[in-house]
Amino acid sequence: MRSVEDQQIKVTAAAVAPRPVRVAISEAQGLLCAEDVVTERPLPGFDQAAIDGYAVRSVDVASAGADIRDEEGNLVDLTLPVVGEVVAGSRQPIRLQPRQTVRVDTGAPMPTLADAVLPLDFTDGGRARIKVYEPVRSGDYVRRVGDDVQPGDVAVRAGTIIGAAQVGLLAAVGHDKVLVHPRPRLSVISVGGELIDIDRTPGPGQVYDVNSYALAAAARDAGADVNRVGIVSSDPRRLRDVVEGQLVRSEVVVIAGAVGGWASEQIREALEGLGELEITRVAMHPGSVQGFGRLGRDEVPTFLLPSNPVGALVVFEVMVRPLIRIALGRRHPMRRIIRARTIMPISSMAGRKGYLRAQLMRDEATGEYLVQPLGSANSSSHLLATLAEANSLIVIDPDDTEIRTGDEVQVAFLAQRG
Repeated sequence: MRSVEDQQIKVTAAAVAPRPVRVAISEAQGLLCAEDVVTERPLPGFDQAAIDGYAVRSVDVASAGADIRDEEGNLVDLTLPVVGEVVAGSRQPIRLQPRQTVRVDTGAPMPTLADAVLPLDFTDGGRARIKVYEPVRSGDYVRRVGDDVQPGDVAVRAGTIIGAAQVGLLAAVGHDKVLVHPRPRLSVISVGGELIDIDRTPGPGQVYDVNSYALAAAARDAGADVNRVGIVSSDPRRLRDVVEGQLVRSEVVVIAGAVGGWASEQIREALEGLGELEITRVAMHPGSVQGFGRLGRDEVPTFLLPSNPVGALVVFEVMVRPLIRIALGRRHPMRRIIRARTIMPISSMAGRKGYLRAQLMRDEATGEYLVQPLGSANSSSHLLATLAEANSLIVIDPDDTEIRTGDEVQVAFLAQRG
């Protein structure tokens, strides 16, 4: 029986990332940047007002708020005439003369010689003339040329996951396209004479095709571009034709219901000659019996998964998902592992690494992680309802058969990525 780690090494060694492609920035979200995007222009490209207010020379308002009085002892207000207005997007240059001000909107280009903006709250808000209550220093409330980015700066680095902020920055520096690692294409096939699609009513001995839907969703969550082929006849000729068709359009192929008993023999017969395909026992539970090989001219990684949905999803999580993440260019393909204390005892199968459905929680008082198993590693592996409730998998070493309440265990966190 092969260890989980040895099988993972065999699988991940087959990962091949698709060639980077250049896509519109509107299509790049969630993908890994494959280049250093170097800016050619400064951002902002001109001095601009950071807030609504009045553009001034700071020297002209330096005395605002000071106790200055006339010959009769009356307090003298500092006032300036408003000689114009500049709105965002204006192309008309304005030159500010000493002891003058211009009304400006946020984002408006600064008038020549103006070096600061008076916020509206620092004035009485006048239209033709303003009273100035507080001074500003040179550069206050002004976004200078290149404050954000200078020419030659790297706006987005290779290896960065492109999110909303990166899309915005790329747009701001005038890049409409970016080189990215594309999503690997993955095809999901279900086999089994008992399967029907969910738009039909099952008859005696028939069950819905759960696997192709569940595995397609898991693959999308991992970042793949998924083609759900659905149910395919186990007739060798028909199955071979379908698989060959998917091999030329996919970086990964997943066939569910293809291991164990007579089904695996049919699969072997159908795919014979397409490449190396090994069905083996892996020291894990559920999903011990599984298959993997590299098929077709391009040696496409191809997985054979159990027919029971929980086993199929766990094998996908442990074996297929890391391969997808590597193909995406991710440096850390495995799930985050957390140490948590169990709130009830757990029994596990001797000699096999257990993957037990669980609810991960956090103690509000101590901040400590707690985990509640949903079933046990020895219980039935087909209980899909418990997997739907789970937000994590307790990972149990092959040598640990009895875990007590309060013991620390490793937990793979399954929550949706941010």
